[in-house]
Amino acid sequence: MPDITDDNETRPTDAGLAVIILAAGQGTRMRSRTPKVLHRIGGRSLIGHVLETSATLAPARVVVVVRHERDLVAGAVLDVAPAALVVDQDEVPGTGRAVEVALAALSDFDGDVLVLSGDVPLLDTDTLDALVSAHRASAAAVTLLSAHLEDATGYGRVIRDAGGHVHRIVEQKDATDEEAAGTEINAGVYVFRAATLRTHLALVGTANAQGEKYLTDVVGLLRDSRLGVTATPVGDAASALGVNDRVQLAEAARLLNARTVRRWQLEGATILDPATTWIDVTASLAPDVTVLPNTHILRSTSIAEGATIGPDTSLVDCEVGEDAIVTRTDATLAVIGASATVGPFAYLRPGTYLGAKGKIGTFVETKNSTIGEGSKVPHLSYIGDTTIGVGVNLGAGAITANYDDVTKHRTEIGDHVHSGSHNVFVAPVRIGEGAKTGAGAVIRKDVPAGALALSVAPQRNVEGWVETNRPGTDAAAAATRSRSAQKADDGAQEQDG
Repeated sequence: MPDITDDNETRPTDAGLAVIILAAGQGTRMRSRTPKVLHRIGGRSLIGHVLETSATLAPARVVVVVRHERDLVAGAVLDVAPAALVVDQDEVPGTGRAVEVALAALSDFDGDVLVLSGDVPLLDTDTLDALVSAHRASAAAVTLLSAHLEDATGYGRVIRDAGGHVHRIVEQKDATDEEAAGTEINAGVYVFRAATLRTHLALVGTANAQGEKYLTDVVGLLRDSRLGVTATPVGDAASALGVNDRVQLAEAARLLNARTVRRWQLEGATILDPATTWIDVTASLAPDVTVLPNTHILRSTSIAEGATIGPDTSLVDCEVGEDAIVTRTDATLAVIGASATVGPFAYLRPGTYLGAKGKIGTFVETKNSTIGEGSKVPHLSYIGDTTIGVGVNLGAGAITANYDDVTKHRTEIGDHVHSGSHNVFVAPVRIGEGAKTGAGAVIRKDVPAGALALSVAPQRNVEGWVETNRPGTDAAAAATRSRSAQKADDGAQEQDG
């Protein structure tokens, strides 16, 4: 995965902002061997989305706290954000302890600390910018992000006093029935003053149902100390949703995809059925692209202006040129040239390059092959480890036999070659420019330019073979009837003559 970059390249570093991302939890409710924050939606891991959004804020420092499957998570973080500092949570459980070890790695930092969760992937730059700005404008000790949910089950509740001010945050398992009935939830996103956070984290204990050191307890301590505590409700509650199980993972994926589809529609793409169209955030669509139903545009796929994709198509890390048409196709790491056509029912494997105005047709599989400009592989063919020139037309059933059970070999087909139906090219072999091959040919030797290659034997018919070798079968009976009818016709013609 490439390094993340700031969408606004001119945005200066905010020397007064550090980001802490919590990614130490096991995520047992996912019931998965994969760490929760490494589950993927929209082409990135959950924590990848959080790191991407963090980068757009241009913070001075980013610290990620890890523990469960430490090496896997740390590796994924550094693949995306090489400048991030990865720190390990110790045996003391809880989000408060996680932030405490992160602060120890920021011992020389004295600005604002934005705390994010690695399993809250839908937060956007505008929401976090607004949160940091509100925090700085209010001079509060902490500003937290909240959201109102109809069903707040599983989330910590924001408890306010009679004046509407934040009093404390209570976790679901520690809440009274009255508190649990509240709908304002803590999104797990905070902005603290670093020095104040250090002081009050030291005062947090583990006397709760989970026996953990809660970061949320700092809010109550700050309130008791008469320091400013504010909460900013997020406009789109979906942005604050966390992922704790597969149901929530699917819902987050759906919400993110809806956002992504809408963005490309507003950029000028026609997407006929958003509900069945999946587009990763890492993909790109030009204006006037048309996407038909049941289509997946995944990873770093890019689609140029005027192309039509789908229906029933999956493109993974592909490049599609202007005005190309790709129908009912599965393609990975393939390049499709301008005005080329692919499908239906084509399978393009990695290394396929189809030139401009070329064609890969029905029930064709290609792999590690270059098909030149204007060349056509119309139907029922396998083209592997092959270089095809320009203006070539391969007949139905063409096969490049590239593997001899030990080594893969290449086939080279020159410009303006025309092959007959059901040809097998046994690699390594070269077909010269302008050559022709006959129907049913098995090409084992190089064909000179302009030559006609044939591999034929005289046809021999063995009369009566079926009746002799397959007596009693329907085929034998049909042959006998036909033979008798033919004899009768021949006899009638002799009498007429």
